[in-house]
Parts: sequence; C-alpha cells; structure tokens
Amino acid sequence: MGASIFNALSIGYSGLSAAQAGVNTTSHNITNAESEGYTRQRVMQAAATPLHLAPGNVGNGTQVTDIARIFDNFVYDRYTGIASDKEYSDFTKTTLETLSTYFPEIDGVGIKADLQEYYNMWQTFADNPDNDAIKLALAKQTEALSNGILETQNKIIDLQSTLNEQLKVNVDEVNVLAKQLADINISIEISEATGAYTANDLRDKRNLIELDLAKLIGADSINGQIESNIGVSSSSNENSGSYTLNVNGFNIVDGGTYHPIHISSAQNPNGFYELSYERQDGVLIPMGEKIEGGRIGAILDLRGDKIQSGSSGIPSNGTLQKVVDEMNAFATALIESTNNLYASNATTRMSSNALDISETQALLDTSLNIKQGSFDIVIYDIDGNISARKSINIDNLTSMTGTNSIEGQIAAQSDDNADGNANNDVDDFIQFHWATNASGENSLEFVMDGASAAKGYTFAIEDNLQTSGFDSGSNFAGALGLSRFFDGNNASNINLNHELRENPTNITAGKSPVSGDNTSALNMVQQQFEEYAFDVAGLSYKSTLYGMFDVVATEVGVRTNEAILNNETITAQFNATELEYSSVSKVSIDEELTNLIKYQTSYGAASKIITTIDQMMQTLLGIKQ
Repeated sequence: MGASIFNALSIGYSGLSAAQAGVNTTSHNITNAESEGYTRQRVMQAAATPLHLAPGNVGNGTQVTDIARIFDNFVYDRYTGIASDKEYSDFTKTTLETLSTYFPEIDGVGIKADLQEYYNMWQTFADNPDNDAIKLALAKQTEALSNGILETQNKIIDLQSTLNEQLKVNVDEVNVLAKQLADINISIEISEATGAYTANDLRDKRNLIELDLAKLIGADSINGQIESNIGVSSSSNENSGSYTLNVNGFNIVDGGTYHPIHISSAQNPNGFYELSYERQDGVLIPMGEKIEGGRIGAILDLRGDKIQSGSSGIPSNGTLQKVVDEMNAFATALIESTNNLYASNATTRMSSNALDISETQALLDTSLNIKQGSFDIVIYDIDGNISARKSINIDNLTSMTGTNSIEGQIAAQSDDNADGNANNDVDDFIQFHWATNASGENSLEFVMDGASAAKGYTFAIEDNLQTSGFDSGSNFAGALGLSRFFDGNNASNINLNHELRENPTNITAGKSPVSGDNTSALNMVQQQFEEYAFDVAGLSYKSTLYGMFDVVATEVGVRTNEAILNNETITAQFNATELEYSSVSKVSIDEELTNLIKYQTSYGAASKIITTIDQMMQTLLGIKQ
C-alpha cells in the first residue's frame, strides 16, 4: 500500500488522538493533585510503524504506547519505612507526655511533697502524742498522701487500659485494610492479565493501603521482580509478579488471600488483648511480641507485649507496666514498713489482711514479703510495764499452724518473764485464730484473752532487727497487715486504715498504752531516712522511700525526654524522605499546566493537518468536476 491522502488524514487523526490522551491524562493529574496516594501519570508516545516504499520509509503518524505512572519503588519503600517509624515515635511521644503530667514533682507538688508533709505531721505528733487535733491532722495528711498515690496509679492504669482498647481498634483496622488489599491485588491481576497496560489507579490505591498498614503495624510489602523504566523517568520503576505483605515474618496478605490477625481478651482476667496469627491450617500462633513497628508496635511496647500466664494476666514488660510496678513497689514498701512499725503499738486485737496462703505452707515460700528472722510478742500491763515477752522465730520450715509453726511457738509452755510463774506468760494472754472466709481466702487474728483485756492488758509485735536498719527484720506484721496503719497492699488500694478513718483519735504515738509515749511516732519519723529493698520486675533497688519515688518520676522524665528527642530526629528524616518521594511521584500543578499548553498546541497543530488534508481533498474533487 502506498502513501495516500487518506493515510495523511490518518496521520493527522493519530496526532489528535495522542494530544487528546495527553489532555485527558494531564487533566486527570491536575484534578487528583490533592488526592492522597495519587501518583502522577505520563503519556508515552512513539512513532507508528512507517510505510515501506521504494524511496524509503514514510512516516505513519504517532501512537500512544502506555499511560505510565511516575513511581520509584526504592524511594517508596524508604518512605513507608520511615512513616512506620514516625507513627511509632509520634504515638510514643504523645503517650509519654501524657504520662509525665501525672508526676508534677518539678513544681514542688505531688506525691513527694505529700510524703514530706506526712512525715512532718508524724514529727508534730511525736512532739504532742496526746493531742487529738494533731491526730486528726495526721489522718487527713495520710489520706491526702494515699489519695495522691492512688489517683496517680489509677491514671497510669487507665492510660494503659486506653492503650489496650486502642490496640483492638487498630488491629481491627489492619484486618479491614488487609482484606481490601487482597481484593485490590485480585483486581490488579485481572486488569494486567494481558500484560499490555498497568493498572495505575489500582496500584495507587494499593500503595496507599500499604502506607496505612506500615503506619499501623510496620508492614512491609514484598513484590516480585522490579523493572526499571527510564523512558518514563530516570527514577521510575515498577514491580510485577508475586505479592505479599509481611509483618516481621508473618504474611498477612499473600496475593489475593489475607490472613486476619486474631485479637482476644477472653482468657485474660484483666481484659488485656493478646494477638495471634492464623496459619492456613487454622493453628493460631502468638505474634504480639513480634510486632515492632507502627502505632500498634508503640502500643504494645507501652502497654506491654508479654502477658503473664495464670491468674495475674498482666503484662510482664512495657513502659507503662514498669511504672505501675515501680509505683506498687514504692507503695507496698510504704504500707508494709509502716504497718510493721505500727504493730509495735499496744492493742487488744490484731487482724491480718486476706491471705491467699494455706496454714501449713512454709511462710518463706509464699508470695508474702516475710523474711527469715524473728519477732517478739510483748505483753503490757495497764501501767505500760512489760509483763511478758516471747520471740517467735521464722525459718525455711515455719508455717502458720502445725509443726514448727507460729501457732505452736506462741502456745509453747515457757517462762517468758523468768519469774517462775507458768500462768503469766505469752501463751496465757494471746489467742491464735486462723480462719477461712466464704471466698476461700484465709486470715490470721491475734486476740488478747478476755479476762486479761478486762484487767487492762495489751500486746504488741516488735520486729527483731538483725542490724540497725528497719528493713533487717522479719517483716511478719507488715507483710500480713497486722494492726494496720495503712489498708491495702499496693498503689491501687492504699489508704488509711478504715477504723482510723472513722475515728482518728485512736491513732497512737507510743508502743506502751500510757500517756506521753511517743516512741512509735519517732520511729515513723526515722522511717523516711531508712533504706529498703525494692524489687521491680527483676531489678533490685536499695533506697529510701523518697529515693524510690525519685526513681519512678525520673524514669518517666527520662523516657519522655528520650521520646521527644527521638521524635525530632525521626520527623526530620521523615520530612526529607517525604520530600524525595513527592518530588518523584506527586503532581506539580505548574508542570501539568505547561503540559496542558503543550498538548493544546499539539492538538491544534494536528487539527491543522486534518484541515489541510480536507482542503487538498476539496481541490482534487474540484479538478474532477
């Protein structure tokens, strides 16, 4: 076939079609300039196959070979990676800044200030041991300290619970997006089945979901072969072939199939959610500890990703859980050490906290903070004189009842006051009661014999210290909560003893039941300077109560400052990477307007070709006439 006037008309039409495609694509770019995840597209043109004639090849117009998107997989992978890091950092920073507001110690207010005032009130009480007004003031300050500890701990636990609920919401979102991603993969596969064209807009949607999943859970997409396309752009390349979306070794999307992340709190007594991955055979594999990136990674690191088995069901790690544990260690030491000292004040009845131990269990093998050593049971007469004293030893075999027990030692016949009288020893005054309540928990009670109590006899428990330090005793009374000054056993339930709340005038300052004795109050003042052992998740501290609280507040402050500095660094990296990604793939309105003018000019020129051919045809038809 030779070059004809109709062929020339076809050439003009091909120019019109190419220019129209250019205008359409440029318009598509401009209208989607602000569409999130959109990647700019470019019309790829090439000369059509020429006509082979005797004088040589004659041009046959143009053809649109592809509508290609300007996309660089390598830059995009860096972008999703840093976006995951930034989401992790942003969430961590915001959460820790919230946590730090619970510890306003730098302004001279808060728990430490309340603790100092608490000990000041004990000093005032020691100076005026029989003043009821000071007893009321001491009770109020004790409640203020307890409420401060309690409210702070509850805020931390509430923040942890909020993170736990956010974990559920975000995992559900991951599953929804993963399902959408699998569906898009199927659509892309169908659209690109012939291999002739690239499903640009579908790929944009896939990349946008990938970015969201990177921010949520640190997911990485693993594609097949990546092919460069320098004809489109020097930095343009596309992937083809197999597709998976991976979360640290777990493929949550595999082509057109997705594997949902299971999240459940059904087996957890405290409602903490646990994550698992479902294999194709239906087996669930724990995966909470494997998630390290994105918002979910930050939530797990803050809340704790290792859940303790058994009845506790709380995280064994995590930034917030560590603060909870440190607050508990601080409060527990305050409660037990105070109660251990207060048990030395004479009374007629002592009742323990509810105990989850059996009466024949070795005390040193229980969860109670009882140490090897001994304590004395001291009997006072109505004038405050010591009538009898007996030491009760605690070793590896000592239990509550039975052989080598607390009960057995109290009931043992001995001449405790060395007067040769067998009827005025400790066993003649103290009754040992071990009881089990309706809920199955046990409790211990020491009671002064009724006849002796009527004569004004009282008793107390004094710990025998192995050194001069208050922490060197057995802590028997403190661990059990006998004759408590504080109710509770940790930062979540600390409070002034309910009987003392009802009647603060029952607070006593001395060991003996006589007016003017302030020995116990002076010990309470000294307590603030004593060092105690604190065990927090395997870490041991030897410090004062002030020092332990400083550990808590400092830990929060240091972690928050680290998060802020780290966030500044990651934000700078993110901004640079986002700018690089935008320079490759985002729409430039100025550039597109220039292209629009170019295609408009091209369209007009192609129209001129057709007009010219039309005139030529009119001339030919005129010659024939």
